[in-house]
Amino acid sequence: MVSNRIAAANAAASAIGRFFMECGERRRNPDLSDLTFGNPNEMPLAGIGDAIRARAVPRNKDWFAYKASEAEPQAFIAEHAGRELGLKFEPADIALTAGAFAAINVAIHMVLDAGDEAIFSEPAWFCYEPMLLAAGVVPRKVRLKPPAFDLDLAAIEAAISPKTRLVIVNTPHNPTGRICDRATLAELADLLERASRRVGHRIYLLSDEPYRRLRFDGRGFVSPATLYPWTLISYSYGKVLLAPGQRIGYLAISPLMPPSDRQAIRDSMLVAQMALGWCFPNAVMQYAVPDLETLSIDLNALTSRRDRLISVLDTAGYGPLVPEGTFYIWSKWPKGAPNLFWQALAERDVLVLPGGFMNLPEYFRISLTASDAMVDRALPVFTEVAQENTDD
Repeated sequence: MVSNRIAAANAAASAIGRFFMECGERRRNPDLSDLTFGNPNEMPLAGIGDAIRARAVPRNKDWFAYKASEAEPQAFIAEHAGRELGLKFEPADIALTAGAFAAINVAIHMVLDAGDEAIFSEPAWFCYEPMLLAAGVVPRKVRLKPPAFDLDLAAIEAAISPKTRLVIVNTPHNPTGRICDRATLAELADLLERASRRVGHRIYLLSDEPYRRLRFDGRGFVSPATLYPWTLISYSYGKVLLAPGQRIGYLAISPLMPPSDRQAIRDSMLVAQMALGWCFPNAVMQYAVPDLETLSIDLNALTSRRDRLISVLDTAGYGPLVPEGTFYIWSKWPKGAPNLFWQALAERDVLVLPGGFMNLPEYFRISLTASDAMVDRALPVFTEVAQENTDD
């Protein structure tokens, strides 16, 4: 009844989809500490509503007409993202999209044909695989190197075949919170250049950067686009605003890309976004970009929740990795059966995301977008469950 592509995507994503819906039913419980997904658990930033209200008032007859990438937000993002990343973007390098989801989807279809291969590192965001499969692309997964979960450059190089056309890097990384440093990204750039020559065609890099403004302890950020010219950047305002339901993001072309390649992507972008289902943000969100640019959820609050949770988890015998960015904590379960730990937490109204959805069942993920009250309720529960269920 459905295409093989969608059947494959469904097989890859159905478990996380069911989990999401089941958690939705549990959220009716006012005492639930929901630490699963990056959803808001407090009222949104006031500035978001102010920006949307201000831009929702029509100023001309075309205010709500069909919108592709509007020239003003393109120019604004080119300037501001250029200063942030140290890249001289031109407005035509910026394609406004309905969040990073749409940006990633457009990138996949821009540079990959059915049967091509794309490499990404696990644990990974659980939507890369179904998105690739839905495009007829073959996912090639390699493991990050525990316990720090660094990029395994040797594994990436070994996975590259004559069919490889794309490597995806997510920094800061969901779920581990790691930020790729310049030295690692420079080695990756050299690796991809060598591999492109070896296989006889260009291998593109997709740098998925929706969390790049959410960094802890004053850490810096380097985009792979500053080191490897054949890089596309996907970005979403939904993370820094904690407003994932208001879809606004972009796909950016590295201005270091050779002019002919860069222009070929520019020339195809409009039709690609149209053909994939009009992957543009709505008019109001595009107009609001300058108002949204300086808004951010409270990083100090995220840091406080991070530090409190890390302290309790570490003391209780879990194995948390201190995140450098994002709003997640990636932790190993204590010694014992992960399913028993998860169930024991859930019975006490604490929900976390099992690492099995990212192919590492011995780990789990906590979202710091939980409210302070949720964290307060969850902290003693983590300790109790560890004491009651850890093997002797």
